[in-house]
Amino acid sequence: MLLRISEMTAPGSRFPLPDAHDPDSGRNSLQSYELSGDEHFSLAVQTGPGGDQRPELVLAKALDREEAAFHELVLRAMDGGDPARTGTARIRVTVLDANDNAPVFSQAEYTVRVPEDVSVGSTLLIVTATDADEGVNGHVEYSLKKVSDRTSNIFHLDSESGEISVFRILDYEEGDSYELEVQARDGGGLFDAAKVTIIVTDVNDNAPEISMRSALSEISEDAPSGTVVALLHVEDHDSGPNGEVRCSLDGTLPFRLQSSHGSYYRVVTARELDREQVSEYNVTVRAADGGSPALQSSAVLALRVLDVNDNAPVFAEERYSARLAENNAAGALVLTVRATDADWGQNARVRYRLSEGRVRGAPLSSYVSVQAETGALYALRSLDYEQVRELRLWVRAEDGGAPALSSNVSVLLLVVDENDNAPQVLYPPPALAPRWSEAGALVAKVVAVDADAGQNAWLSYELAKATEPGLFRVGLHSGEVRTARSPLARDAARHSLVVVVKDHGRPALSATATLQVVLAESVAELLAELGSAADEAAAPGEPAVSLTRWLVLAVAAVSCLFVAFLLLLLALRLRRWRRQQLLPPDSGALRGVPVSHFVGIDGVRAFLQSYSHDVSLTADSRKSQLRFSAGGSFPGSIFSFEHNVTGFSSFSFNPALFHHYLLVCMVPFDVLLYYYY
Repeated sequence: MLLRISEMTAPGSRFPLPDAHDPDSGRNSLQSYELSGDEHFSLAVQTGPGGDQRPELVLAKALDREEAAFHELVLRAMDGGDPARTGTARIRVTVLDANDNAPVFSQAEYTVRVPEDVSVGSTLLIVTATDADEGVNGHVEYSLKKVSDRTSNIFHLDSESGEISVFRILDYEEGDSYELEVQARDGGGLFDAAKVTIIVTDVNDNAPEISMRSALSEISEDAPSGTVVALLHVEDHDSGPNGEVRCSLDGTLPFRLQSSHGSYYRVVTARELDREQVSEYNVTVRAADGGSPALQSSAVLALRVLDVNDNAPVFAEERYSARLAENNAAGALVLTVRATDADWGQNARVRYRLSEGRVRGAPLSSYVSVQAETGALYALRSLDYEQVRELRLWVRAEDGGAPALSSNVSVLLLVVDENDNAPQVLYPPPALAPRWSEAGALVAKVVAVDADAGQNAWLSYELAKATEPGLFRVGLHSGEVRTARSPLARDAARHSLVVVVKDHGRPALSATATLQVVLAESVAELLAELGSAADEAAAPGEPAVSLTRWLVLAVAAVSCLFVAFLLLLLALRLRRWRRQQLLPPDSGALRGVPVSHFVGIDGVRAFLQSYSHDVSLTADSRKSQLRFSAGGSFPGSIFSFEHNVTGFSSFSFNPALFHHYLLVCMVPFDVLLYYYY
């Protein structure tokens, strides 16, 4: 038997059961009923009008479909026979559902943490509500209650599944948490509510932001250390370590960061600047947060360094020198000095000028000038090497700063000699030569000078013309006139020689000297020839004859004095030698002095060597000198002695050598007279 009973049926409700039928009669017929199986039900038997028994099922306890949807009962009918017989019937009670249960959430409050970078459409959580009912009464739908428009635009709730998803991108900086109220409702109108808290966790999705509050675009290079260049503000919208910002400057620059108040920083100079090294700076301020990975941002500060006149002009060379040929044209360019200034603008504008000085008593500015703008040095006058051989001057370079800075450089101007001076003959007096002279005997010396220098002053001598060719020759470099051979009796007494003196310039310049040479057998003849030669050479009314006579007398006087000196010296030597001879000899020597020092050629030569002399002449009479030395030599011997053990045996005199020495001795005296004249 199947029964359908609603769970909402009140206890005590009766439900008729089918009757049992027993064909027996009397006591053997149906006597009673029994019910077994469930406490929710009991059995009641009603007696009909004809005395028959009618069983009824009584609901003893309220049904609950959610506890038991079915109940199985057994109804037993018994007779009175012996043995008793029974009949059974199975009763299946189906409990019909009623909407007696509201939906119930699995949690009264849901909390979920999601990162702010969760992708759109991702499921954040699923809320679950259950309803013990079935069918429509157990079907639950979800909805949001008391939600703001902002929240409803961010999250989406699936009404069937209870799934909450992200409708658009989350931003921790806009909201770090959200609260939702979710309602579950069944088909019968019963509902339940739950609180959902969504906590948005921060993600390092924001780089630090740098904002310049104030900044300089220009700074002077002499600004002191610690000068504030810029004030900036740094912030990061993230939180925690993601929002902790560290600031730094890129590169090695003369700047540093100073923390100010809170997230404010100052960029200041770390040391003095130098525009000449770096004229512009791009200061990069970099900010990095503490996230992983860290995000960073940067800002660039463009700063121009203003110039200060802190650099003096510097010349390209430590010193300058130039060579300028003499006889230059006035205004000729000598050289150009150049100085540079590391500063900028007016501070780097260089002007040149000469330092004051004097040359040969005249202002330096009368010789040279410098162009103020270019540094070109010009010669203002034609220079003469024989007067000025070099010019030493200082050029000053001065910049346009205030105050101006300057520097000096030394300039050496060397005047280069040109062959613009011909040789000058200083000493071509009449010469004397004995007829008994040997080949190579010195007759005279032509002395010439050249005011030029170097190669232009190198002189060479040539015999251009002679009365008797082949009798005399001239030294190429010394100017000495010597006999090329011994004079012969047929040679004329007087000879005229023309000597050409040339320098080595290009082109070469030259001068000539006419030399009169007299050949004589004796001193008287020599003097007579000189007198006649002087008379012929002098013009009427000129003092040349008188001067020549005085010169001859002077030569004769000097010669006589020299001979007297030699005789006196010889007498003293002989006296000393005799005195030593009277003393006992000591091993054949004169008290330690060898006899050879006083006898023969060696003795006289030693005497003559003691009085040899050198003559040096220049164009300036104040620089001429007459020097005696013992290093010269004299060929041959004027006197000779032959001796034995007791004394002299013979004495000889060489007149040719004596005359030769007289000629040599007359040279300085004649030169002095020549200069005096």
